[in-house]
Amino acid sequence: MRTIRLHVFSLVVAALLAVGAQAQTPTDALMMDKGQICVAAIYTHDAWDEYWEGTLKRANGNIGTLTRQSVMPMFALGILDRLNVIAALPWVHTSASAGQVRGARGLQDWGFWVKGKALDWMTGPGHFTIHAVAGLTAPASNYLPDFMPFALGLGCIDGSLRGVFQYKLDKGPYARVQMGYHLRSNCTIERDYYYTTQGYYTDQVDMPNAITYEAVLGTWLFDDSFKIEARYDGLNTQGGFDIRRQDAGFPSNRMIFSRVGAGLQYYLPFVKGLGVLANGSYIVSGRNVGQSTVFSGGITYQFGIWK
Repeated sequence: MRTIRLHVFSLVVAALLAVGAQAQTPTDALMMDKGQICVAAIYTHDAWDEYWEGTLKRANGNIGTLTRQSVMPMFALGILDRLNVIAALPWVHTSASAGQVRGARGLQDWGFWVKGKALDWMTGPGHFTIHAVAGLTAPASNYLPDFMPFALGLGCIDGSLRGVFQYKLDKGPYARVQMGYHLRSNCTIERDYYYTTQGYYTDQVDMPNAITYEAVLGTWLFDDSFKIEARYDGLNTQGGFDIRRQDAGFPSNRMIFSRVGAGLQYYLPFVKGLGVLANGSYIVSGRNVGQSTVFSGGITYQFGIWK
């Protein structure tokens, strides 16, 4: 029986969404002060044993449980109080519990973002802020983007623009929404013919653009040393096609998912600037994606490098 392969959205942006707003990311409203840097190391475990083939939810005995593990170093640096840069570079390992395919491992996609605070308005008992984020991700190694579902990433350049809107009460609670648009380049595969809804004699795959979104409710507790939040987020590609029945997935598949999650972060009292974080999420609905359960954890450390 032919091994059915499924494509999973696995850009650095997705990894950052899985981490959530625990360390500063392109999707939150946190900012480093000028001259401050926050470095982080995040481990993520992502697994699924069922997926959507188009709108049909199914399992696959040739895959069993697909596991994706990643280790991602990242940093956020305050260039100015209202201007930060963020960078990340994940290492990814994919494997399956059944079948004969061993999976893949290696560097995925480097990512670089510039985040600016466009508005900080004191209104009522809190602050309303707007942040604008521009980002770029691209493959950091020569992995195979059509090696599904074991591919490390999409294999394309992704340019994104994002707006982040948050209202935070002075005593801790906050609500945040954000939305981003991702403009993708072609990806290159190691064959000169492929079939989607028709045949193409080329190694270039036209990748659909995508929209990502998120809504968060959270609060800071214990003199802003402990944070807990709940999240609803998702992705919707602007085009693509469904996985055909009993066929392999492909990088340009149409992908839709919605996900719920929760996370926490705690700044340790005995080491200034040192924090720990944990996060979990679950895909509740989807199209051409695996129904993933994701757990992540890591450490962060914030310090000054210039005044």
